[in-house]
Amino acid sequence: MSFRLVRQSKFRHVYGTCLKREQCFDNIRVSKSSWDSTFCAVNPKFCAIIVESGGGGAFIVLPLNKVNKDGILEPDRKGSLAGRIPPDHPLVGGHKGPVLDIAWDPFNDNVIASGSEDCVVKVWQIPDYGLVTTMTESVVDLVYHQRRVGMVVWHPTANNILLSAGSDNIVVIWNVGCGEALSTIDAHPDIIYSCCFNWDGSLLLTTCKDKKIRIINPRDGEVFEEATSHEGSKATRAIFLRNGLVFTTGFSKRSERQYSLRAPGHLDDPITMVELDSSNGVMFPMYDPDTNLVYLCGKGDSVIRYFEITPEVPFVHYINTFQLPDPQRGIGMMPKRGVDVTTCEITRFYRLNNSGFCQIITMTVPRKSELFQEDLYPDTPGDIPAVTAEEWWEGQNKDPILMSLKDGYQATQKSELKVTKKKTNILDKMPPTGKVKSEEDGKATAISSEALEKVTEVSKVNDDLRKRIDELQTEMKKFKAVFLKQENRIRTLENKVSEMSGSGGTNASTQQQQQAPSTLTANTVNNNCDMAPDEV
Repeated sequence: MSFRLVRQSKFRHVYGTCLKREQCFDNIRVSKSSWDSTFCAVNPKFCAIIVESGGGGAFIVLPLNKVNKDGILEPDRKGSLAGRIPPDHPLVGGHKGPVLDIAWDPFNDNVIASGSEDCVVKVWQIPDYGLVTTMTESVVDLVYHQRRVGMVVWHPTANNILLSAGSDNIVVIWNVGCGEALSTIDAHPDIIYSCCFNWDGSLLLTTCKDKKIRIINPRDGEVFEEATSHEGSKATRAIFLRNGLVFTTGFSKRSERQYSLRAPGHLDDPITMVELDSSNGVMFPMYDPDTNLVYLCGKGDSVIRYFEITPEVPFVHYINTFQLPDPQRGIGMMPKRGVDVTTCEITRFYRLNNSGFCQIITMTVPRKSELFQEDLYPDTPGDIPAVTAEEWWEGQNKDPILMSLKDGYQATQKSELKVTKKKTNILDKMPPTGKVKSEEDGKATAISSEALEKVTEVSKVNDDLRKRIDELQTEMKKFKAVFLKQENRIRTLENKVSEMSGSGGTNASTQQQQQAPSTLTANTVNNNCDMAPDEV
């Protein structure tokens, strides 16, 4: 007689539920870009979705809050604009090319960053009540990349630190507070597929088209370790777990989808690697550090698989699969501080399909008690940064500041993002390689600044010339109109004279009549030429 042991886990019975259609968002023109992105970013206040837009790139921002009788914003599961979104709903549309990626600031729910094919990273400030008109003016434009920007990631503990990665194979670390680049990482020979910080933000994990996975120092670009991730040629993804392990998704040589668990220091030797299926969609791992659950959401899939990671063999435990009838175009995951703790909700997804429907899916742990479940909701990262951008750049590393969800999430008061431009770039103080700059580099910097000033002066002169040329062209058009008007009058008089001559009369009278119009015509022309354009 044999007994089958069932692994004990409080997440064994996690189940998913789709909200009703009228409680979701519909009629959204989801982006048709072939770029491997989730196309959706969510926080407790807003849901942002990349959409199709003519004449450039744009994304829509939908508020998830409602105003109570006291005029205070409260979270609303259904969303204040739930239902069919009007076609003329305001957008965030300042990019000149399609938007490829968006990300909300973890410490300010009103600030969002976007990367686009126009090679620019823009940071936006969204009003508390959403958009009233289309927004085209960003708070700051971050310009460095030479090719399209396909990824933007915020630092998990430092305020105003943003990462961007482009098709120029360069990773740039920005200080959004001053709008300048802190460092550039040029350690990848090909397109970068994914970037992820570790728990305290001291390390950076990247995957690349060369099938390598790298652990990098984000401050100076030093590569600590690199190894082959998956042998397939399709896109791979990798994330840091809270305990420091690395979780990856990719493809095998036979194009079968895989996931693996690895330990830093031994990236080339996976702890476990499992093949899932033979679909060709890229899998995006969504990680919940509080419950140690990983959700695998594949592009074009109609399922969401979720796994629990534990110290027990086989370390990555399959829990269940949430089945849906239609394939997904993109997906966004709500941070833990935005879930409903009264219903034991542990995760909420905003799932996009090809028909423009944004479906809200809640993942719930069944509990009979209505009390706060402390085992399901340990302290979670809050909206207060642990360090400033300057402190992080100087070498300080701190874990995220945690908050309790027992009394619900109370957002802290945030001021608007303001960018303070500095006269000197931090790159001049410390280069990305961490080496001391030579005198030649300093001279080159001085020359480049002088050249920039000259270029600015020349551009101002060109603007003045353009304005003067426009004024002259306007005056010429006025004179041309005057001349045409007088020419028409002369022709009219000549026609009248010819009619009078044809009606009969003596030769003398005919000659006088012929002389009179010519004299009149000449006098009229002379008089009109003496008149000012304004009098005419």
